[in-house]
Parts: sequence; C-alpha cells; structure tokens
Amino acid sequence: MALDPLTPVIIGVGQAVQHIDDLDEALDPTRLMCSAIGNATTDAALRSIPNPQSIRIVSLLSWKHGDPGYLIAQQLGLTPAETVITTMGGQSPQSLVNAAAAEIQAGRLDLAILAGGEARRTRVRARKAEIPLHWPTAPDGRTPRIMGDDIALNHPTELDRGVMLPVQIYPLFETAIRAAAGRRPDDHVKRISELWARFSDVAAENPFAWSRQARTAEEIRTPSAGNRMIGLPYTKYMNSNNDVDMAGAVIICSASKAEALGVARDRWVFVHAGTDCHEHQYVSNRWSFADTPAIEVGGRLALELAGCNIDDVALVDLYSCFPSAVQLGAQSLGLSLDRQLTRTGGLSFAGGPWNNYVMHAIATMVGDLRAKPGELGLVWANGGYVTKHSFGIYSTEPPASGFRHDHPQAEIDALPRRELADAAEAAGPATIEAYTVMHSRDGEPETAIATCLLADGRRAWGMSTEPGLAAAMCDGEWVGRGVELTDAGVLLDR
Repeated sequence: MALDPLTPVIIGVGQAVQHIDDLDEALDPTRLMCSAIGNATTDAALRSIPNPQSIRIVSLLSWKHGDPGYLIAQQLGLTPAETVITTMGGQSPQSLVNAAAAEIQAGRLDLAILAGGEARRTRVRARKAEIPLHWPTAPDGRTPRIMGDDIALNHPTELDRGVMLPVQIYPLFETAIRAAAGRRPDDHVKRISELWARFSDVAAENPFAWSRQARTAEEIRTPSAGNRMIGLPYTKYMNSNNDVDMAGAVIICSASKAEALGVARDRWVFVHAGTDCHEHQYVSNRWSFADTPAIEVGGRLALELAGCNIDDVALVDLYSCFPSAVQLGAQSLGLSLDRQLTRTGGLSFAGGPWNNYVMHAIATMVGDLRAKPGELGLVWANGGYVTKHSFGIYSTEPPASGFRHDHPQAEIDALPRRELADAAEAAGPATIEAYTVMHSRDGEPETAIATCLLADGRRAWGMSTEPGLAAAMCDGEWVGRGVELTDAGVLLDR
C-alpha cells in the first residue's frame, strides 16, 4: 500500500551534553540547542539544516531568553514562519511531537524543528562565583506562540502549607504505593533501589547520559556524605538531577518532505499515535496517592489508537524523576517492574534538564528503534506531580491508519475525587494516608508532612516540625496510623 505523503515522520534526532568548567567557554541554552539541532541534521545524513516552517522550544528555566526559537534561527541562519515556546511541564516534548504530527498529517505543517535545553549547572556555578553571564535575549517585541496546557498545579491550601516541591510530594506517593502493596519499609526501599540500580546501568551505557557511573542498589539506598537523605524514603540518588547542561532536538516532517530532502528510509521513524491528558488538577483532590487513573486511560487509548496492546511494545521509556513515578506509570500501563523501563537511564542518572528530559528519551528511542526495525516503542512523559501526561507510540514501520491522536480528558474528569478539609474543619482524629519526612542538609529529620483521611472521607494536610515526631516517623510504617490534627493543621501522635 502506498504511503500517504502527509504521514508524519521523524528523520533526525540530536543530543548535546556539556561538561565544561570554564565559564567563558560554556554554551548558553540556545547554543546548546543549536548543537543538538546540528547533531540531528547529521543524524538525518543531511548536508545542511533544513529550513523549518516552525521552531518549537520546550520552556526552560536556566535563562530567560524571551524567544529562544528566534535566537536559534538567527544563529543557524534559518527563516521559520513562526517560533513557539511551550508552557511548563515535563510532558512538553512528547506533546510537541503529538501536535506537530497532527498538523503535518492535516497538511498544515511540512517540517518542524523541536528542541529544548538547559544550562543550569553553568548558571549555578557562575552565580556562586559571582560572575555575570552575558547570554543572549531576544529583542523586545519578539513574542513566540505559546503551546500547551498551563494548568495551576498547587491548591491554595498546599501553597499555604509550603507543600509545592516535587521533592516533598513524590515521596508521599512512594509511601502510599508501599502501604498499598503491603510491603515492609525496609523491603520496599530495597526494591526501589534495585529498580534505580538497573536505571543506573542503562545510563552507564548511554553516551549522552549526564552520569555514566553505574551505582549499586546498596549505594543508592544508603545515606552517605554524597548521598544524603532528602525526603524519606529518598536519598539524593533517587531524586531527579537537574544540575546539568543538556539539550535535545527532533526534526519531524511529512513523508513527502523527507523524500524531497533525500533522507534514507532507514532513518525514518514514524509516530503511530499519541494522547495528552492530566490527572485531577491538585494532588489534594486525587482519590488516592497510590494510583494514577489518567495514565491508565491515556496510555490505554494511545495503544488502542496505534492498534496494539502493551504486550506488543518492545521498547519503553517511562518518565523517571523519582521511583514512585516509574511505579505508578508501570502499574497503570500494565508493565512489570522487572522489564527494562528506561532507554536513557532516567532523570537521576541520564540527567533531568527540567522540562526537557523526554526530548532525550525520544531521541534515544528513535535510535533504538532503528536498531530494531519493525518493533514498537512507547514513551510516557509527565509534568507536575504525576499530573500532566503525554504518550507516544513509535516504529520504523508506518502506521496502518495514519497518525492518530486524542485527549481523553472528559473521561478522567468524571472519575471520583476527594474533597479537601481546611485545618479548622479537620481538627481531631485522622488516619495517615501518605507521608514523608524532609531532612536537613546535615541529614537530620526536620519536617514531617502527611496527607490524612478523616472519618467522612475528606483529606487533610498535617505537618510537624517537632524533632521527636519527625525522627519517629522515619522508623516503621506510619500509613494507616491514627493521629491528631490541631486546628492549625499541626500533626500530633496519638
């Protein structure tokens, strides 16, 4: 059967990793992205960078460029009809692929360059040394088109309590997952450290990983001077590492454009299907901290649109900022933790450049699929607190029915949610549902954070900075334990 000329296809992928100590030589994020785009051009075996209709950039945090796509176009001598920047969120790279694929298939887009990059390591080092960086910004009046779902992630009560950081919230998921599985804390931390050791092994073999040092499960789970406890039960090695300088790029176009450019068919990787959706907006209103129904709904639909099931997928990359994210993703998608769930090594080891990790996952997946022609690959991207999800199904074989995409949000919005009680209403007895203990930089238990369930099924937040309780909650299982909440939301042991 003849291939539809509007079939979207990835023809080139590129990655760039910068380990430079000289601040004068270090590239800013836009130049890092230019390097990745150059590598994507080489990957496609093209002599020069093809002029895109659109340059689409994942929103970055290490520098305010204004319109990074404009700066990239100027540096590379390109003349796109538009430049785009996403809203915040780690789902953005896959969402950009889904949007570009849909526009290409509809005949509204011929070729786009997707890129993202961060230079946080250089920025932090310059700030500590009090050395100004003269990185570029776009001229006043340059405004890129904004793409993406810009939903607020934090309930006002969460903000009032100071609970807003991923390092605080992902450990809550972890203790809920552990309790739902009925595992002892020691057994569970051994299990997740073994999972992370397998990720570390992948990173050690990945030439574009930030850290290529394989670490054992015992190293990962054991607190040490270089691996302090951050939010129980996570040591530093179990947290995403955003102290990196990295960039990634994807060149995507129509099949007819790929042929016109002369890109060999063995470089083509097709996007079969994609979905985009999100959980209930605030973690305070999720029904449970131990499951993620939007991943289940969105992932199942992506597979259905691609005409396959999870057992047909040979290669998988799950978003991996913390172990709880991987477990929730695998559980919702029907994947065993025993199979290989990362192509890069994950955000702790391969690197977590804020919103752009998944650009690296897609680039790596493309290379892996070329090495395994005909196989299917699945990428799951996540933003927020396992909040925003984007899925992509890829293969070197073209899709039978063209690229297919959907947003199953209405189905997810209809799922049960919990009401949040304010501190005054929640005063009295409660049961811990999920918890963590944040540690000081010296490794001492400092602040206990818990979500609690009330007798009427509502949720309430409880916190304590009492050293004795914070230390006590580091021992044994506290999920399911009865506690008291004061009318100020202070957590007290019964």
